[in-house]
Amino acid sequence: MERIDHPLPWSSLGTERHLSVFRFGTGERKAYIQASLHADELPGMRCAWELKKRLSALEAQGLLNGVIELVPVANPLGLGQLLQGNHQGRFEYGSGKNFNRDFVELSAPVVARLEGRLGDDPRANVHLIRQAMRDVLSELPPATSQLQGMQRVLLSHACDADVVLDLHCDAEAALHMYALPQHWPQWRSLAAHLNVRVGLLAEDSGGSSFDEACSLPWLRVQRHFGDAPIPLACMATTVELGGQADTGRDEAQFYAEGILAFLAEQGLIGGQWPAAQHEACEGMPFEGTELLFAPHPGVVSFLRPAGAWVEPGEPLFEVIDPLSDRVSTVCAGTAGVLFAVERLRYAQPGFWLAKVAGREPLRHGRLLND
Repeated sequence: MERIDHPLPWSSLGTERHLSVFRFGTGERKAYIQASLHADELPGMRCAWELKKRLSALEAQGLLNGVIELVPVANPLGLGQLLQGNHQGRFEYGSGKNFNRDFVELSAPVVARLEGRLGDDPRANVHLIRQAMRDVLSELPPATSQLQGMQRVLLSHACDADVVLDLHCDAEAALHMYALPQHWPQWRSLAAHLNVRVGLLAEDSGGSSFDEACSLPWLRVQRHFGDAPIPLACMATTVELGGQADTGRDEAQFYAEGILAFLAEQGLIGGQWPAAQHEACEGMPFEGTELLFAPHPGVVSFLRPAGAWVEPGEPLFEVIDPLSDRVSTVCAGTAGVLFAVERLRYAQPGFWLAKVAGREPLRHGRLLND
């Protein structure tokens, strides 16, 4: 194992933050795994520690067939953001920016560098594209903030990987994952190993999140150079490992073993690995996700658990105003998987309380709700 510590720019006087990457194995192929980019989403960090122990053992046994880079703490900035004991890890305090938005968009500068250089060999084209991505990132002007510097370090490690896993979680949720629809056939195996309940599929959900900053450039470059053989060489996904409270040891070990079994299927790990214990879930268009809101303030009672299949018109939660005795029942508007509910049990205007993944598109444009 090699540990790489990157000092982050623009630390406050008298302080210094580092981003630590743990590199296991050697070889041409590569997987990249990071956890807790949203720093208050800790199930991934707990899983990453299990992965770190297992990868160390597998490396010692000579069972790694490629490079696996692990970043257990992808956001040291957000880890320190607490307000009166409440962790605020989704948005940077100083700028208000979401930590998982506005990663460098590599498509246009990579296309500009590759004009007239691609040939008939897909493998050679992949090598040229990855080198162009690395060059674009290395030649950017100095970062103007800690957040920007941190994002560039993360992307520089992930941009040349074959497989990218960004481990997150939702508020209270069943496992779900985000990916390009073109990669869903390959991701179905990981979904089965982890018992994911639904895959949310979109080519561009808006906002330049980390997983799409890794995978989407390949799709755009492929479409620009339509005559050149260019595989979609980076499979990237955001995996939501349940809810924020799901940091149990058994859960973390189960997730780690599922991820390792999937990487073994991808040829990155040798040895014997068990088959998935669950059936692969359905992949649905991210445009089909319904966000449900309260019609007025009040205390919330959920009527269906996260992970349940719901039908149109099925009651999902009640909102109760004990002063006026107003009680409203909010029902599903589409058939699908109720994959996440809000932890806060007091309804406020503009804040979603439940999410249902359906089969029919309902939304267009930017799909991320920050």
